[in-house]
Amino acid sequence: MSWSLPIIRIAGIQLRIHITFLLLIGWLAFGYYAQGGSAAAVAGVLVILLLFGCVVLHEFGHAFAAKAFGINTPDITLLPIGGVARLERMPEEPVQELIIAAAGPAVNLIIAFCLFLTGGSFVYPPTAATSLNDVLLTINVVLLLFNLLPAFPMDGGRVLRALLATRLSYARATQIAASIGQGCAFVFGFLGLFSNPFLLFIALFVYIGASQEAALAQMRDVSRRFPVSSAMVREFRSLPESATLEEAVDALLATSQHDFPVLGEAGNVAGILTRHDLIAALRKNDPTIRVGDVMRRDIPTVTTGTRFEEAFRIMQECNCPAVPVLDSMKRLVGLLTPENVSELMMVQSALPRRRVA
Repeated sequence: MSWSLPIIRIAGIQLRIHITFLLLIGWLAFGYYAQGGSAAAVAGVLVILLLFGCVVLHEFGHAFAAKAFGINTPDITLLPIGGVARLERMPEEPVQELIIAAAGPAVNLIIAFCLFLTGGSFVYPPTAATSLNDVLLTINVVLLLFNLLPAFPMDGGRVLRALLATRLSYARATQIAASIGQGCAFVFGFLGLFSNPFLLFIALFVYIGASQEAALAQMRDVSRRFPVSSAMVREFRSLPESATLEEAVDALLATSQHDFPVLGEAGNVAGILTRHDLIAALRKNDPTIRVGDVMRRDIPTVTTGTRFEEAFRIMQECNCPAVPVLDSMKRLVGLLTPENVSELMMVQSALPRRRVA
């Protein structure tokens, strides 16, 4: 995720912190200091850090549950609105998604129960006189209840989709859960107009998350019906490894491509040159740099006969800007890009469904 800084790696998972989270800490610290001095600022920031510590444990609950099904989690990012565990791919079975989605709230439930056994109690809203034990218990109960709301992208929305998917198609289950999520977003927004403005921010986050989940499910549904050849880009430019950065710039400006497949001397696909990597290399102002020096290597490839669903999964797992498509002779014949995947989805959505007699 852009604008995020890596801080520590735990169990092979990179924990990242978004720059806006640091801004939130600074803003809150300033507000606490203005109200009660340095002691209030330290106490307030400590509570916020404990809150996000519980959020991190929550996200690791998702990650470890996903690991049990062979799904890795490359990173977890802390945002002002919570945490995001980025899974390599979505679980295929509804039961798997149900377990992974419920694992996060289960962590908060366990923490709250342990604090309750040590004498903690639920106090809302907590005050300056509230004990740290009570504050932590309250935080975990609130996180548990909030995440169980049946609205994407909260865990409750995923639990709801998993339950619906046992009876309905994945796309239909997602559409229903996403509609409920968007309805919850409107409720949050309405309440935010008359109470807490922060609810407006949450409403926007929920609405966008629900819309993205619905679009992703529709894309997966479309991907099951077509081979890669149906969506690949057939007209494109490629570059040799020995090409100069000036030649790469000419190709970038002369075409609408953002990413270019790079070919080795034998005509094999050696990597992908992205626009981002090209611009970064230009800033070094080194005329000796060649395309082969800055391209991304170890890019997976697919064939024209690969099922689109499988290719889509590969794109998700490698987080690639483009995936080269090869023919039966291992020659480069196309590119699969997120833009073309979206365009295929839009075209198929616009076509009327054929009725089966």
